[in-house]
Amino acid sequence: MTAVAGFDEAKFEQLFGKVLGDVGGAMGLFMAYIGDQSGIYKALEESGNIGHEALADRTGVDARYLREWLSANAAFGYVNYDADSDTFSLSPEQAALFAHEGEPTCMQGFFQAVVAQYATHDTALDVFRSGRGRPWGEHHTCCFCGTDRFFRPGYVSNLVSHWIPALQGVEDKLKAGARVADIGCGLGSSSQLLAQSYPNTQVFGFDFHGPSIDTAKQRASAAGLPNLSFDCCAATDIPGAGDYDLVCIFDALHDMGDPVGAARHIHRLLKPGGTFMLVEPMAGDNLAENLNLLSGIFYGFSTTICVPTSKAQAVGLGLGAQAGQKRLTEVLNEAGFSQVRRATETPTNMVLEAVA
Repeated sequence: MTAVAGFDEAKFEQLFGKVLGDVGGAMGLFMAYIGDQSGIYKALEESGNIGHEALADRTGVDARYLREWLSANAAFGYVNYDADSDTFSLSPEQAALFAHEGEPTCMQGFFQAVVAQYATHDTALDVFRSGRGRPWGEHHTCCFCGTDRFFRPGYVSNLVSHWIPALQGVEDKLKAGARVADIGCGLGSSSQLLAQSYPNTQVFGFDFHGPSIDTAKQRASAAGLPNLSFDCCAATDIPGAGDYDLVCIFDALHDMGDPVGAARHIHRLLKPGGTFMLVEPMAGDNLAENLNLLSGIFYGFSTTICVPTSKAQAVGLGLGAQAGQKRLTEVLNEAGFSQVRRATETPTNMVLEAVA
């Protein structure tokens, strides 16, 4: 390598190693997505130690391609390979990450959301260069499904057991019977969980994306929940002033074009003393506090999804997925919420409580 003033060979080698690992991770993620969509991981867990031809027979996948896929997975450490028997298997830890749909350990929803960004890379580049907004509906369908698959296990693990109890007086209201608005509900997983957990409470899910609401309605019908309904509606247009005991937004306020206006309307929707539960990605209050892997991932999604979605709407504030509690509190204060606190948190989310 040609010597360059100020060039540190050791730092270069360190960075090169990290970038090479990232390239491997990108390819490994794509292999993991293929294995999820073709059902290979589940079949491999069920079969135990198995050769690639026998696994091909079980899954209906081409044996030659499967051999190459298994080899890549073995090289990445995603599956185990026994050289003596020329067979492959999944450890319990590998199965938890790649095969256990719906459990908090499963990463497939995250993988699917990333693949969706690559699937529409030309659009992402055009948006980035031009500065135009990108409506939610302009994304690949994998983005909707992947986002739901990623967030749903966290809601299942935390919403009823930790987040609701952390709010002042809310759990008792929901058990007795209350009215809840879940705004930006997407495919409706959070709404359905609330309705199932609190049968005396009426839950209303709202989202401005029609196809997502259609899916949410289908799921609600299949679940047979009479206390759950969905409607396609923007956050600022939801009817029912003073009708709700609890309003929730899960990982969606930062995507809104006018989060202040949405929060101001939520203030009007709540009964006196009602609660606004705002769940947002974990973040510090400035970039220096967010120089870590998780924030890097969130900033990446924010570049291609969150900020462009916000810019495609009126006002187009573009909060971004790493706004932080201080900035979010300023938004809520401007909307009329004077009492805001962090009720609880997880490694990936903060839960803010604002009282009307």
